[in-house]
Amino acid sequence: MSRPSHISPFLRAVAIILLAIFLFDVMGAIIKYLGGRYPVQQLSAFRNLFGLIPSVLVLWFSREWHGAGRPLVIRQWKLGLLRGGFVTIAQFCFYLSLIKLEFATASTIAFAGPLFVTSLSVLVLKHRVGLWRWSAVAVGFIGIMLVMRPGSEIFTWYALLPLGASFCYACTSVTVRLMDEAVPSATINLYSHVGSLTGASLLVIATDAYVPIESVHDWLWIIAMGLVGGMAVLCLIIAYRLTQPSNLSPFEYFGIPFSFTIGWLVFAEAPFGRLFPGVVLIVAGGLMIVWRERVAQKARTAGNA
Repeated sequence: MSRPSHISPFLRAVAIILLAIFLFDVMGAIIKYLGGRYPVQQLSAFRNLFGLIPSVLVLWFSREWHGAGRPLVIRQWKLGLLRGGFVTIAQFCFYLSLIKLEFATASTIAFAGPLFVTSLSVLVLKHRVGLWRWSAVAVGFIGIMLVMRPGSEIFTWYALLPLGASFCYACTSVTVRLMDEAVPSATINLYSHVGSLTGASLLVIATDAYVPIESVHDWLWIIAMGLVGGMAVLCLIIAYRLTQPSNLSPFEYFGIPFSFTIGWLVFAEAPFGRLFPGVVLIVAGGLMIVWRERVAQKARTAGNA
């Protein structure tokens, strides 16, 4: 007996969001590497500029887009650009935290995203979230507090930056579900990039934060940063359009081992004392939701048999 067709989009969404998380961590490592020489506002602007390339290419090779007459104007263009504004704020906060904090620490705190995604799904999308999922989110939140350790001597206000970034990124993840289903994901991504590029460019001008690029080597890293980031955002949009955001939020926690490994191998960081035991609770909260989703999925499958 073949599997119900409704399982396939969920599995595809999981695979795509895991790829997106890995690409985000790679982009973050490049930003931390470049952040010692270039302002985060400038890096954000270049990230969005070169991040347009994947969106344009995917849009151009989209049969759906060509079949619809190659439309670039969408009904919800304001929402599309507003998502770019959220990205601008998120990028500034997260990029600065990568420079000021250890790579794994900044990335781990940023995994407050599932908490915000779940909460915003209830407020914005009117989704129903059960007791198990709220309990899992609470466990994850406690873990984040243990990593931040507010009130302790090792606490720094820079630790709040990843929280602000995760909230803004959660806003973009949830609001993508408000876009018309007929709008191609690449078009949504294009609007988001245009909005964030405009916001980041204005931020560079307002703060006079521009440093001439030192070498061709740095240019190559900057271009790679934009391309990897653009592909990551595109994957994120596709994943969140395949299923409910609250279903995918636990899988974002799997980015923690990615960031820890990159921080260890690339930057020789091993903040075991800073991350544990908080990181265990963060992962446990995510796995609780994964387990609950599997139980619910089996129940739905049995009901449709």
